[in-house]
Amino acid sequence: MRALFLENLHPQATAILEAFGVSVTNHDGALDEDELIAALDGVELLGIRSKTQLTQRVIEASPSLIAAGAFSIGTNQIDLATAARQGIAVFNAPFSNTRSVVELAIAEIIGLTRRLPDHNRLMHAGIWDKHADGAHEIRSRTLGIVGYGNIGSQLSVVAEALGMNVIFYDSAEKLALGNATRMPSLESLLQASDIVTLHVDGRTGNSGIFGQHQFDLMKDGSLFINLSRGFVVDVDALKASLESGKLAGAAVDVFPEEPKKRGDAFDSPLRGLPNVILTPHIAGSTEEAQRDIGIFVATRLRDYVQHGSTSLSVNLPNLSLEQPTGSHRIAHLHENIPGVLAAVNREFAEHQVNIDAQLLSTRGELGYVVTDISAGITADAVEALSQMPGTVRLRVLS
Repeated sequence: MRALFLENLHPQATAILEAFGVSVTNHDGALDEDELIAALDGVELLGIRSKTQLTQRVIEASPSLIAAGAFSIGTNQIDLATAARQGIAVFNAPFSNTRSVVELAIAEIIGLTRRLPDHNRLMHAGIWDKHADGAHEIRSRTLGIVGYGNIGSQLSVVAEALGMNVIFYDSAEKLALGNATRMPSLESLLQASDIVTLHVDGRTGNSGIFGQHQFDLMKDGSLFINLSRGFVVDVDALKASLESGKLAGAAVDVFPEEPKKRGDAFDSPLRGLPNVILTPHIAGSTEEAQRDIGIFVATRLRDYVQHGSTSLSVNLPNLSLEQPTGSHRIAHLHENIPGVLAAVNREFAEHQVNIDAQLLSTRGELGYVVTDISAGITADAVEALSQMPGTVRLRVLS
């Protein structure tokens, strides 16, 4: 079995799959559509981060691909619906870099509140400008968190421990942790916050949700942080708000358009502005987070190949599976229509196959049934199951 890992994934990911007998090819940068299609010829497993786009065209041109790992929190770089229709399991790392993102957010909150970018710039220019103008403690200041998922909620706890007042807004109902207060609307949060930080996901509906109107609602002299997605924010509106003095500073880690690989040229309207921290999409890029992500996602890929386990897959029905109980394991991904399970078992019976154990799970338009059998399965039986109406993908795992 072959795997292709792009965008400089942690070596632990390669080690996990190679220990299982998978041949892994690593590539430092991202690939465009044509490059990716060529590289996926004969490849069963793909690992990417945020730059490579696994589009419908790429997926449909890669019939050998059975699973893809997003070595990141988000999966908006992958066409999940097309992957599901083609029987490709997709896994991500929803928790592994949470702490790293939270720590960078805290560092930037403190850095902007103390105007560290300005002091650092002047010192490097040989200018000693000691003063307290515009510098504040973060204690007792109000932090407004937009998006209260894994990252936003953990940031809430850490910020409160540092003495901040925490308010948050999320479009979904979320349990407030500690003394955090849920706000009834984004507008009410913006008007009450000294610092606003975005931690929303990459769904299409979040595109452009933060523009000039939202900046106008914020307090004069407030701070703005975006560690979520580049397409969420109107960068020109952010620049205008900084230049007018409406905002006292900003920190941005994600951009609408980002270079493909390390060392490529970068440009943004935000370059050169005072009290602005720009970082190259590194919020989750600590050695600890990248190691944990590498282990987590590679383990999901290995377990899917070895056992058929789809636990924590973002696009297929979830089944948590371990070592087969019988001599063979048959994994049948199918359209979620009535009668499929009965038809599968009928084929087993007609081919004299005895079932040891069986699990079924459904998710939306798909069903996934995994069957352990006590004796060998013939090529005729495999062909019959493959040709059943509604079959998306059939795998014989052992």
